[in-house]
Amino acid sequence: MDKKIEEKIHALDPRFKKKIQDLFESMNESISMLYEAATHDEKTGLYNNKFFETIFDMEIEKAKRNQQKLSIVMTDIDFFKKINDTHGHMKADEFLKRLAEVIQKQVRGSDIAARFGGEEFVILLPETDLEKAKRFATRLKTAIHSDKILSKYHVTVSGGITQFKEKDNKKKMKERVDKALYQAKETGRDKFVALK
Repeated sequence: MDKKIEEKIHALDPRFKKKIQDLFESMNESISMLYEAATHDEKTGLYNNKFFETIFDMEIEKAKRNQQKLSIVMTDIDFFKKINDTHGHMKADEFLKRLAEVIQKQVRGSDIAARFGGEEFVILLPETDLEKAKRFATRLKTAIHSDKILSKYHVTVSGGITQFKEKDNKKKMKERVDKALYQAKETGRDKFVALK
């Protein structure tokens, strides 16, 4: 709270002081809840695509300006329609949430994991080259395979990986990672493909 506001509240009659402090606490809670709703996906708790796109723009600029490494990983649950048809939408939603939890455990504090849409997730890896991004994808795949719930229902993901190149932009990177994801799906699924 601002020092001037604190001084004014302190000078109030004790009967009003508590009410004002409670009001400020309530406002701060509301602001936190609004921020959470505006930046996070309701179903998975990961960042939403809108927030991801904003951060992606910023990270591309940093990569260009400071010649920093930047990689992106895109994943898609294999045969998600079949999962929906077999287990129902409620169970499929549970799998989305569980996968989001597995992803969240694998990312660093500086990484941005988001729900891209439907059953697709995207992970932005700042200051990470392609080799490190591949190692991240391997760890993620292992974590998915060893998760009790996801492995019990044979939930797997395919993924694409790419890194920022000189004169790249967001559109080019997204097209490349999407192409890599498509190749992973076309060549057997349950794997990651990297494209330079």
